[in-house]
Amino acid sequence: MRDRALHMVRSLGTFRALGLCNVARVIAYRLALRAKTHPVLRIAACASEGPFFAGPVRRPPTGALAGETWRETGQWFSAYRFPLDGPPDWHANPFSTGTRAEADTAWHRMPDFNPVIGDIKTVWEASRFDWALAMAQRAALGEAAELDRLNTWIADWSRANPPYRGVNWKCGQEASIRVMHLAATALILGRESEPLPGLRTLIAAHLARIAPTIGYAIGQANNHGTSEAAALFIGGSWLGGSEGEGYAATGRRWLEERAQALIAPDGTFSQYSVVYHRVMLDTYALAEAWRRRLHLPAFSARMTARLAGATRWLQAMVDPLSGDAPNLGANDGARLIPLSNTDYRDFRPTLQLAAALFCDARAVSGEGPWDQPLRWFRLPAATRALPSPASETLDDGGFHCLRQGQVFALLRYPRFRFRPSQADALHLDLWLGERNLLRDAGSYSYASEAGSWFAGTAAHNTIEFDGRDQMPRLGRFLFGAWLKSEDVAAVAEQDGAVIAAAGYRDAWGARHHRSITLRERSLTCTDRISGRAHRAVLRWRLAPGNWQMADGGVTDGRISLRLRGPKSMALRLVEGRESRRYLESTTLPVLEAEISVPATITTEIAF
Repeated sequence: MRDRALHMVRSLGTFRALGLCNVARVIAYRLALRAKTHPVLRIAACASEGPFFAGPVRRPPTGALAGETWRETGQWFSAYRFPLDGPPDWHANPFSTGTRAEADTAWHRMPDFNPVIGDIKTVWEASRFDWALAMAQRAALGEAAELDRLNTWIADWSRANPPYRGVNWKCGQEASIRVMHLAATALILGRESEPLPGLRTLIAAHLARIAPTIGYAIGQANNHGTSEAAALFIGGSWLGGSEGEGYAATGRRWLEERAQALIAPDGTFSQYSVVYHRVMLDTYALAEAWRRRLHLPAFSARMTARLAGATRWLQAMVDPLSGDAPNLGANDGARLIPLSNTDYRDFRPTLQLAAALFCDARAVSGEGPWDQPLRWFRLPAATRALPSPASETLDDGGFHCLRQGQVFALLRYPRFRFRPSQADALHLDLWLGERNLLRDAGSYSYASEAGSWFAGTAAHNTIEFDGRDQMPRLGRFLFGAWLKSEDVAAVAEQDGAVIAAAGYRDAWGARHHRSITLRERSLTCTDRISGRAHRAVLRWRLAPGNWQMADGGVTDGRISLRLRGPKSMALRLVEGRESRRYLESTTLPVLEAEISVPATITTEIAF
């Protein structure tokens, strides 16, 4: 009874933190669906017939390149290839042979999580229309057969997914991504004016699905709202007429509102995730590129300022040499504008595009594949360089960024204005140039028990008290009793070093305080733990390599990591797991230090 009461109290507190308006939007949507009174259940549309895009197509600027994805193989989550001899099965899970979702059931009658088909995202992935961009690029570069293939695939999808039946109509954001990818296809081909009748029918059917549920998307306080607003703005302005103008006005209004509501002044996005930050920036970048091409009225200076801040936030996270970034927060494999032959974990194309659009500057010096989105959208490259990131505290989101030359340390501390997706308080990421020495585990999958572990405290470089997460779980995607920071010391310089600190007290009464000192050749981390806990485990998740126990810690022959703490401290080098791409799980070494509470542990890393 006591545990049930405690759970209820934590739930009520979490609902208040989520925002009562947001909770009300979500509850109202779900109740209306259950009662069969929601207006989205009354929409109807005809299946679309091609052609959808016709020639002649506009040749791209000099230097525009096309890739080979979606030619002989399909690509899921920018990582996994499956052979193709035609359009894919739009309702199949290619990761599980023979597994297929129902195609004729009304979308609202299908569960979000169905153990029969597995992770629903594996079915949705091909219906995001990434392939349309790849085919359009090749068609623009002179492969006429690719334009025919593009029309064939869209027609096949339309026949297999009549409005509004089947799993691919279930999510308003998935419908929005299709609209955005069709618009990007039009920009690539130079066919953004006067869409063909078949394309108009397809776009209108999607906007009719998105518009009635925009309130639910807004209630999520995440990229659902920005994606669906962008689709309404882009698709509505494309269709024109009174109905199209209404969609566009709604989309514009929510794009403006979401930028102010979800992007903090320091640029932090509501989802505390590098991948979702990229999705959000790409969404706004596509909306702005579309606005410029169609010569539509400008967005507000307030919105542009928030997006400029979001661009600088991403720049602070991205390694300029590799384009990689900390595996921070949820990672669903999304890459909204795949116009360059760069790795999924290379964030430079997004950074360069956003910097040009929102900062009128170059974020990445020199020419390279990161310039491809600018070329394909026919946008001028800026000449002014965005200033290099410095050591700073991004306090709106809870990030200490410490730099010494090419060494970068990121300390995550709790500043939760929005729902945290991971129990990662005081996680420390350390980069030595391109090498991510201390690293986050990622998120793996949203639909598996393993995915729950990746979101937990044990998957981060921090302290775990008594074998539990830092916050209690209230559901698959929801933590309760959100942590609040204590004793935050902003990034500062002291005697040639860069220092920062933060702490928290959890709902059980355990306390953890972490201070960081970064020098040119070393990092010192001091953890003080106290309060209501018996045992604690400190974990350092190391870059894969030949690590060996030595002198109170580990070494790979070049870098040493040594711990000082109580005599009773037990050290062990174990095998852990990480997920750098969706549905990928690989091994890495983890140094664990188990101690009794209270205690102080000092970690010295020499490099």
